[in-house]
Amino acid sequence: MMFCHFFVFRTVFHFITHFSPTSIVPAPDIESYLNFIMTMFFSFGITFEVPIVMVFFIKTGISNLEKLKAMRGYFIVGAFIISAIVTPPDVLSQFMLAIPLCVLYELGLVFARIIKK
Repeated sequence: MMFCHFFVFRTVFHFITHFSPTSIVPAPDIESYLNFIMTMFFSFGITFEVPIVMVFFIKTGISNLEKLKAMRGYFIVGAFIISAIVTPPDVLSQFMLAIPLCVLYELGLVFARIIKK
């Protein structure tokens, strides 16, 4: 959530304020603002749990390392689909969720390989 607060929100709000014409003042109502903030916090909070879930799957025998490696392509496509759904309709915020999700999946594979030994 700190990554979202300090990096993503700064970038997204900077983009939104500089993308709009100068005659339009961005003034969202509090309900839509809090809804957006909570959705983004929840999405990024879940994103950073991916390596822990992968290690849990390996330790409990739900999945194995080879199966997780084989699912890599599906996970990348799923990451971009999920990030397109939960983020605002701009490519920048979509990439800011999908790229860390993919990197954390790879980090989870590294941790799973270490745990497997």
